[in-house]
Amino acid sequence: MDGPPGNDFCSICHGNFHIPHQANCSHWYCGNCILQVWNHGSALQPCKCPLCRRQITLLVPSQASSQQVNDPEASEILKRIEGYNRFFGSHSTGLSQRVQDLPFLLRRLFRELMDPQRSLPFVIKARVYLALLFFPTQLISTAIYVLSPVDIIPEALFGILGLLDDFIIALIFFLHVGTLYRAILVRRYGGSST
Repeated sequence: MDGPPGNDFCSICHGNFHIPHQANCSHWYCGNCILQVWNHGSALQPCKCPLCRRQITLLVPSQASSQQVNDPEASEILKRIEGYNRFFGSHSTGLSQRVQDLPFLLRRLFRELMDPQRSLPFVIKARVYLALLFFPTQLISTAIYVLSPVDIIPEALFGILGLLDDFIIALIFFLHVGTLYRAILVRRYGGSST
């Protein structure tokens, strides 16, 4: 989804979305509304989603929001969101948070990779490939292990235990992919830290 659903509204202001942003829990909010929620809490901690109460560690603008850089109000909100993402987006999160964020990250990554008009820029793709080159044992060996008919714990011998080890390896693989894509989103929507 490049923007919030057409028949939906911001659950904070109960109005139409203004500079909409999607949180890592997949809920949509007006950029200014979610910043106000954060401002009314602790400035040193990420705010919690008003709907599901999960910590919001990443806010991704809609495609229309990111194109409003000429509007001074939108530009200011986008800068504040970049600061929020820079501060909370790259912090290491616990395993439970990473698992909860996985559907959001994988859906967005899959949409980007499948859309020829909005695929990842070549430079970012090159960085992902370089990460795969520098850390091939983690991702490539995981994929080979899951796809290979020769498992350490074969299903034919150990039944459900053999499937469980494949599930755990696949989860680790997707967590690595999600972490790489999250780093790309933080860099893209948190501003460059150069």
